[in-house]
Amino acid sequence: MKRPFLILVFFGLSIDLFAQLTYEKLFVDYDSAWQYKNLKIIPIRFKGPGDPGFQIISLSQALQRRLVSITERGTASTENVHWLRINNRSKIPLFIGAGEIIKGGRQDRIVTRDTVMIPNGTDQYFSVMCVEEGRWTEKEKKFIYSNFANPRLRRVIDQSKNQVRIWKEISDQLDTARIHSPTLAYAGLRQDKKHLALLDEYSRVFLEKFKKSDSTITGIVCMSGDEVIGSDVFAGTNLFYEELGPILVGYIENAVLFGKPVIITDKKVKLYMDKILTGETSQEEYLKKNGKIYRYKDKVIHFTSY
Repeated sequence: MKRPFLILVFFGLSIDLFAQLTYEKLFVDYDSAWQYKNLKIIPIRFKGPGDPGFQIISLSQALQRRLVSITERGTASTENVHWLRINNRSKIPLFIGAGEIIKGGRQDRIVTRDTVMIPNGTDQYFSVMCVEEGRWTEKEKKFIYSNFANPRLRRVIDQSKNQVRIWKEISDQLDTARIHSPTLAYAGLRQDKKHLALLDEYSRVFLEKFKKSDSTITGIVCMSGDEVIGSDVFAGTNLFYEELGPILVGYIENAVLFGKPVIITDKKVKLYMDKILTGETSQEEYLKKNGKIYRYKDKVIHFTSY
């Protein structure tokens, strides 16, 4: 898939580049929907040529390219469990997304809020919650990136940030999948061979569809049964494609665990998306209760809906 690449000075961005993510700039491409088993995905595109957006790197790519390092903040679980230390050694801003799973350390974590971190040569910290109730070890393991969580867990994170509720949701999902995890780890879902095979099966199908598409896609809306699972939209195509693989894993997992054969109509999806994309006011109101919206310097970088 050939995509345009454009380097822009981050601090000198025009207002138009960061236009609000509404129907003014975007459209939901119902004619290009893809479906496999219990999951249907509709791409959300820029009108006209795809907008690569500003120069920024995702957490998954930064870790893969060894441009950042993540470590524990300290040794005391009561004081340091909700923060991780990160050092951005690249020369460009780093985007960390709420719902991203980081395995290892003294226990597995999930990121609690979207953040843009400017490279400044020093250690910085980002907010996390525990997704492994039964482990806090003195010896710190190497942190490993593990994609986005599924929308059900992401919703609990975004709406409550309550540790007990997070653990309960993970326990319920492990029970649903009939997976035993000694440490009650969310990662247990992705270590089960049968579950992992299904995730890989879905991923291969959808990633091939995206590979054969053009470069104007900047978001997706996902459905299973008669419901919209959620949507994720980014300010530029470059960031979207970097986040595509990790985000797909979460949506696929949701369809595998809780999904049903897709019967939802485009009309119902449109009613859902109209609440988000019609205008800035309606978008803000809807996402306050049904998702989240992240702005950097008063411009929308990413939004998620449930």
